[in-house]
This record gives sequence, C-alpha cells and structure tokens, in this order.
Amino acid sequence: MAKNWVIAIGINEYDNLKPLKYAKKDAEAIKAWCEGEGGFDRSGIFLFTEDSPPIPASPPIPTQLTHGRLKRFLQRQFETPLLKSGDNLWFFFAGHGRRYQDKDYLMLPDSDPGNVRETAVSVDYVTERLRRSGADNVVLLLDACRDEDSRGGLGIGEEEHQGVITFYSCTANQQSWEIDELQQGSFTHTLLEGLRRQGEANCATVERLDEHLRRQVEQTNARYGKPRQNPYLKAEPPHKLYFILLEQVATLRDVQPLKYQASLAENRGDLDLAEQLWIRVLGASRGDLDAIEAIKRIALRQSSIPFMRREYVTGSEGNRSSSPKPSQETGLKVFNFEVVRVNAKGEQIKTETKQSQYFSEDLGNGITLEMVAIPGGTFLMGTEDEEIERLAKKFNWDGFRSERPQHRVTVSSFYMGRYPITQSQWKAIASRTDLKVKQDLDFNPAYFKDRPDSDRRPVEQVNWYDAIEFCARLSKLTVREYRLPSEAEWEYACRAGTTTPFYFGETITGELANYRASNTYAEEAKGEFREETTPVGQFPPNAFGLHDMHGNVWEWCADTWHDNYDGAPRDGSVWRENGNDNRSPLRGGSWCSDPDCCRSAYRSDFIRRDFISDSGFRVVCGAGRTL
Repeated sequence: MAKNWVIAIGINEYDNLKPLKYAKKDAEAIKAWCEGEGGFDRSGIFLFTEDSPPIPASPPIPTQLTHGRLKRFLQRQFETPLLKSGDNLWFFFAGHGRRYQDKDYLMLPDSDPGNVRETAVSVDYVTERLRRSGADNVVLLLDACRDEDSRGGLGIGEEEHQGVITFYSCTANQQSWEIDELQQGSFTHTLLEGLRRQGEANCATVERLDEHLRRQVEQTNARYGKPRQNPYLKAEPPHKLYFILLEQVATLRDVQPLKYQASLAENRGDLDLAEQLWIRVLGASRGDLDAIEAIKRIALRQSSIPFMRREYVTGSEGNRSSSPKPSQETGLKVFNFEVVRVNAKGEQIKTETKQSQYFSEDLGNGITLEMVAIPGGTFLMGTEDEEIERLAKKFNWDGFRSERPQHRVTVSSFYMGRYPITQSQWKAIASRTDLKVKQDLDFNPAYFKDRPDSDRRPVEQVNWYDAIEFCARLSKLTVREYRLPSEAEWEYACRAGTTTPFYFGETITGELANYRASNTYAEEAKGEFREETTPVGQFPPNAFGLHDMHGNVWEWCADTWHDNYDGAPRDGSVWRENGNDNRSPLRGGSWCSDPDCCRSAYRSDFIRRDFISDSGFRVVCGAGRTL
C-alpha cells in the first residue's frame, strides 16, 4: 500500500510584506482533506501556520516558520529516504511568492523583499529536498503571489523541476487572489473542489486536475469580480501528466493512459521507469493482470543486466560502507591491480594488490567502455580550515577556500568509467547521429589528435554541453542512464578511502601522474613536464581501480558552480540549487596543472559553453541521484 504524506504551509502574517487573510485557513483545509477524504498517513501530515502545534519529536519541532526553520526541517526530515517508489509526497504552500533573477522563491514571515535570495526559500531548494524523500511522485501545489487588492510585483511560475509535478496558482506577472465571500484563496478553493469530485467527472489524474483548475479558477475570479488568474502545470518528465493522484476515486478509464505510458517505457528498454509506472497501475487497479504480467516480465529482463551485490564492511574511519562481493550471479568481471603509496618525499612506502569488479559496454567496431563498481560509503568532503590556510599561504592563492566547509557525505554505490573518455570512445558515439538528442557533436575535437596513440588519449576540447550530449547518446545506445558524476561522487571515487591530498599519499610525482611535474607540492624531487596528454591507464590506479583521477585532463561534473560548500547535499547528489547556471565544476587537474590543483579536494570551474585543450570527462551510471 502506497504511503501518502503532505507538508501544508499557510502564512498570513509577514514582517516585511502585506498580511494575507486566508492563507492559514487554506493550509488547514488541505490538512483536513488529507486526514479525511484524502486518506493520507496521519503520521506524515505536517502543518505549518502561525499557531499550529509542534511536530512530535525529541525535541519537538516548532511549526511557526522562518526561512531558516523551513530549510532545516526539509534538510533533516529528508536527509535519508523515508518513502519509496510508489509513494506520494505533496507540498502545499499558501502565502506570498517572488521571482528573483529567474528563480522562484517562497516568502516566509521573516523574508525581506529587498534581499530575496538570502531570506526566502527557493522552489529549487524545496524540490531538491523533497526528491530525497524516496517518493517517486512529488507534487507541489503553490498558491503563491497572493494579494487582496493589488496586482503589483512579479509572480512565480516559469521553472521546470525535474521529476516533480508542480501546480502553479497563476502565471508569472499575475497575482493569486483571495476571495472574501469564500474566505479562501481562489486557487485553493478550486483545488479542494476538484479533489472532492467523484465518478467519471473526478480529478484523479494530474492531467484532469490541471484541466479543472485552468477552467474553474478563471470562472471563480470572474464571478467575484477579481482580476484574471490562470493556473498552470509543469510536469517533468511529461509522462507524469498521466499519474494518478487519487487512487480512491480513480476509474478504469483513468488507468488506461498510464498503462500505455508503462508499455512505451518497457518497449524502449527503460525498465526502471516501466516498473514504476506498472506499480502505479496496480495501486489504482488492484489485481490488474496486465500490470502483474508486466512486472514479472521486467524482473526477468532485469536479471540479465549486470548489477552489483553489496555487503557492508567497516572502513578505516569506522563507517559502514558497501563493497562489491564477487559472485557469478552479479554478471560482473573481476580485475586485479596494484596500488602505490608514497611519503612526502615521493618515495614509495607501500604497494598493495587490490581487486575490483567491472562490466564493459560495446560501443561498436571493437571499442569498449569499462565501468568499475564503486561501493557506497561515507567520507569527509573538502578540506579542513587549518590545511586550507596553510595551502593559501604556501601557494599564495585564496581559491582553496572554496573547499570549505569540510562536511560528511554518504554516497550510494554506482559505476564509474575506469578511465576518462578516450578519443576513440568519443568518435564511436559522436559519429552516431541517429542517437542525437539535443545537439551535434564534433567528430574529432581533440587538440592532441594527431599522435600515433591518440585513440588511447583522453578526448579534450569538449565543453559541458558536449559531455551531456555524449551521455545522452550513450544512454540511448545502451539502455542505461549514463551521466556526469556529481562533485561529491567524483571526490569520493578519487579518494577511494584515503584522506591524504592525493590517493597516492602525501604528494604526487611525475611517475604517478601526468601534470606540471616541474613544480613541486611537498618534498618530492622535480619531474618531467610532458606538455601534452598521455594515453589513459599508464599510471597507477587508486584503490577502486580508477586511473588518471589526478592530472591528464580536467573532468567535468554535473553540478552548477558554488563558491563553497555552504548548503551542499550530504547524500552525494548533484547540487544545482542556487548555483551559477553558466559554470560547472572541473576536478582532478590536467597535463598542464600545478600539483596543488591535482589534489583530490581541489575545485575548479569553467564556463559551460567554453572548452580548452585540457578539459575532458568520465561517465557514471547507477544508483546516484541527479537532483
């Protein structure tokens, strides 16, 4: 049985904005519906108003909101997934909203309209936190930009939020109106009418509730002499239009579009999505034979795809991390390799034989892509303050401060490319114009492409959008979701359990990596500056079996750029909220980088549309989430 949770917020009183009359009543009405006809789990109903009771906890959680309290609640409540695929999480907000620098913000009682970014809570942040709940159906109901007698100000409502269904009460530059005769907001009044409909006229699906809101809100405003207000829907991806919101009133007619979308997903090989949709069919149509047979069929198909079996082991810091367990059943191959450790002088002090698992993707014409199993675990991301100050003084650069604050991150298991994407791998995918998703790709963009061993060298001179297109085409070819790593996944994979500046140890040398080895980091001797890329895999790997994580080419990450880690996710997911959308992080250093820039924790950034002769990437797939 699916769980149904709701967060209902209603704010009348503001320190710096005009008060509202009925936002509090609207939130209370949503809560009452969820407790009654909605059949929501009572333990999962959270009400926030100016006089709502605290949430039972130890200590109790206050429900009189400030922007800081809301962010803390969303962060703590969903730090670990409490729901699962098939569950539903609704977020209702009644109050003032603002649009600032192309972002939508919810205004809390202490929000300052003159400093929106720092004192309000962005809808991006809300969706980022709610998606971590584990529920695959996150629904936002935003009755914002409300004003009882004025149309001034900008409205919210132009953004798409991946994986989220968002009902906006009005379009941008409109107001969401309160109706004195109804003692409710027009949008919330109409929403509750739609939720209560029964029979063939019900609003059980996302699509029909949207149709009801579009039609009835405009009529309600006209009836009571209010200006025009046009609600609208953003559903991303589009198949969420057919999701069933209200299983208790859904009819067999409502299930048919969802079954069609499930069949489409299964036919194109998107088995995870297909399974999710068929489970939703079962939720609304108990004992549906088509759904039961489809789920059995998908399970058989999935059993033929390599997966990683994990057993928990205790790491060097005492955390519980998952490590691949070699087995014939996993469908993975095993490879052995040697790990090298050095001291501050660059002298080898230890060698150790390791073993990892991997699978290979066939890209055609004898070209393969090896994907290494990365076990999940917890690590400290970034650099402690004392070390940052030492580095800043030694190398006379303040940029190291972007590595603070150091924070603990828990990363789920995933697969990562054993090497950066090579020129031959790039050509194999870039040449497949039949797989094109959004843009063309230069067949041979690399600067170092006229060398005898160029096919084994990493591709470079690719920008962030090129890398994204490569991942999208690779996903279509393999029927697996390939993507760029998050910064957290990249650093976790690079460190491979180490806490030293480099996965080799206290320093780096020209025998361990390709970088500007004529400059030194610690007490090691100067080495050769090769002044070009080198074939992948010729230097020692880290303890996960990954090569070239230090030097050779910078590697793009999926995140937007943030100047530091304040507010960074703790679950290894991609960090997009409140970042610089024009720039993304690059990690690992390159053939022309100084050694301090090749450290595991070092962060650089670059304009997404630009490229240079030392920027490349590697791909990941698997359990990590893209929020």
